[in-house]
Amino acid sequence: MFGELTSWGRSLSPMDTCTFYWLWTTFFDVWGIDFVGSFPISNGYSYILLAVDYMSRWVEEMATKTNDAKVVVNFLKSNIFCKFGMPKALISDHESHFCNRAMSSLLEKYGVVHRVTTAYHPQTNGQAEVFNREIKKILQKLTNPGWKD
Repeated sequence: MFGELTSWGRSLSPMDTCTFYWLWTTFFDVWGIDFVGSFPISNGYSYILLAVDYMSRWVEEMATKTNDAKVVVNFLKSNIFCKFGMPKALISDHESHFCNRAMSSLLEKYGVVHRVTTAYHPQTNGQAEVFNREIKKILQKLTNPGWKD
């Protein structure tokens, strides 16, 4: 059988063969970023900004008072770029705090590709959405007044 497949493969023209594209990534090359919240205000904080590495599933998060572009840019500089180096790509939804002039100039300056998910399809940024769900479950259990030990 192997011989038959080999001879068949050799008989194909270059246009008939499939082209495979390998994406070589390593740890901390591709990050997904998203906001969780709005939550009831606690000590002035009502949002959680999180970033998830797609390869290792390492999570970096920060409680924030607002969900604006300035917070995102500062978070990326201090929590991602300084700790893990420059990623190759950043995946986010199409919200205004991720798609703006400050973000695009920051990512262009450091050579990071910004991939934006399609509207109404959060599964595209699946890693971040999974951790959003987990954080919400944990917070719900910790803050539920009817919860018993």
